[in-house]
Amino acid sequence: MRRLIHISLIGMFMSLALVVRAQDQQYTQFYAAPMLLNPAFAGTSIQSRVAMNYRNQWPTLPQAFVSYNFSFDHFFADIKSGVGINVSHDKAGTGALTYTNVSLQYAYEFNVTRKISLRPAITVGYGSNYLDINKLTFGDQLARQDDGLTTLDPDRARFSQEPVAYPDFGAGFLVYAEKFWIGASVYHINEPVHSLVGRESVLPRRVSAHGGIRLKLSEIGAFSKRQFIVPAFNYQLQGLFDQLDLGFYYEYDPVVIGLWYRGLPGLKKNANNTINQDALAVLIGYEINNMQIGYSYDLTISSLSPNSGGAHEISVILEFASKKSKKKNKRRVMPCAKF
Repeated sequence: MRRLIHISLIGMFMSLALVVRAQDQQYTQFYAAPMLLNPAFAGTSIQSRVAMNYRNQWPTLPQAFVSYNFSFDHFFADIKSGVGINVSHDKAGTGALTYTNVSLQYAYEFNVTRKISLRPAITVGYGSNYLDINKLTFGDQLARQDDGLTTLDPDRARFSQEPVAYPDFGAGFLVYAEKFWIGASVYHINEPVHSLVGRESVLPRRVSAHGGIRLKLSEIGAFSKRQFIVPAFNYQLQGLFDQLDLGFYYEYDPVVIGLWYRGLPGLKKNANNTINQDALAVLIGYEINNMQIGYSYDLTISSLSPNSGGAHEISVILEFASKKSKKKNKRRVMPCAKF
């Protein structure tokens, strides 16, 4: 009986994984994974930037969902262009289901007015899904024949034993000034087929709208010039799923503290007529020299709350710029949130 329960749990987790894989990686610190949010973020640092992200979602489940992300981007002042590369990897369940995506980003920057800049951008990538069926136990492996032997696993034949690969395309734009930014992006424009079970299943387009404003507290009260409040938002729609991340950061150099809410309260209800909400998230970050480190925890407030364990997330960002490039690159710096 214990073995049957264990197999049932694995099956449930793999079903969840296949559903979640119909969506993209999700990070609470989405501004610390800029290439995943919008290709127009390529080259928004002074010169070069490296970003690394790790997320462990629902950690009380048996290694349910673990995500890794790495990106590098650079701004070429001579041609007013930003380029980037992003590598993402997901691991679900016991590691049987994995997803990898490698993409390139290009953004062009120009001034609309003396105070406002625009960055249109594109991204081109390659995705791959793989299911290692040797790490799975199927129900027919537990079924006994008349001779007492197990069957020959016909369920395994339903799954592709080779990685499923596909091209991937996206686009986006950003508008920003000294104190605000706003943008939108769409990924998987071509809605690539990524099914592992022999039937057509597409990766739905992901549409995102995001923005924020950076307020210096010394301008509205008796605060230090090093203190800022940064309210921001990110709305995402992918297939049948949509969500709104709404929150703010308090920055007192070199410390950043953030509080976020994820859900659509009052705007949309779930299928069981309950409030559509997912999580509350708290974040703390620290900046030293050219490095930023952030940690966040998602407290699940949906019906999954008692069982999930929330989510832990760590981000590390490194920025590099020589004195020569700082002097040469005198363009307006985007006031975007750090995490």
